[in-house]
Parts: sequence; C-alpha cells; structure tokens
Amino acid sequence: MEWNAVANFIKPELLVVVAVCWVVGYILKQTPRVPDWTIIYAVTVVAVVLVSLTMGFTPESILQGVLCGAVAVYGNQLVKQTTKKSGDE
Repeated sequence: MEWNAVANFIKPELLVVVAVCWVVGYILKQTPRVPDWTIIYAVTVVAVVLVSLTMGFTPESILQGVLCGAVAVYGNQLVKQTTKKSGDE
C-alpha cells in the first residue's frame, strides 16, 4: 500500500495535527536529552491526544491519531532522505 493511500484515510480537518506532529518531532530531535527512538512514540501520543480532543475519545480518533503521527514521521523521513547527500550517514 502506498503512503498516499494511507494519507487519504486521514480526515482533511486533521491535517493540521500532522503539521503539529511534524513540528513536535523536529523540536524533540533538536533536544539533546531525548533519545531518537522515543520520538515516534511521543509524536504518536501527541497526535492521539490532539485528535481525541478534536473528535472525542473513540476508536476512530485513536486510529486517526496513529495515522497522523505515522504520516508526520514518514513525511519527515521522506524529506530527510530525499535531500540527503550521497555518503551521508
């Protein structure tokens, strides 16, 4: 399944949550005491909380939050890997 198809599952009104998650992930990445492996979990929790506040706490809002967090992390990696120079680690 393509990521575009996954992104289409996200309700359009929640795209702002994806943007917020992207910013949260960026800020956490710049924070020296935050291990990289925890960032995806933190972004997912932020997304679920924001979506639950918007839509109410339902199974659908949890799923939408997970999708928002996943698309934010995927989008960040897509940009990062696309702009990465050959030989960079």
